[in-house]
Amino acid sequence: MPDDAENKLLADAGRRIRETRAGQKLSLEQLARLTGISAPALSLIETGKRDPRLTTLKRISDALRVPLTALIADGGSAPPRSSTLPSEGYDLGDYQ
Repeated sequence: MPDDAENKLLADAGRRIRETRAGQKLSLEQLARLTGISAPALSLIETGKRDPRLTTLKRISDALRVPLTALIADGGSAPPRSSTLPSEGYDLGDYQ
């Protein structure tokens, strides 16, 4: 079961897809034809009720002619790096 952060991520991505589609004056049915994804499946993605695969998101971004990152980016900035070693700060236990 997805947690609150995952639900928010899905809802935000779905909202971006819907806003982009609507901004281009495309109906769900038209986007479905362009992507090969059914209109009901697209509706579930847009409402954040379905967790799409990366390949599905890529098909949607290609059909909308926007970068994939425009649909999934959260707009937040990357956290500052506190270390030059990639593994520093993680408990890698026996994997080091």
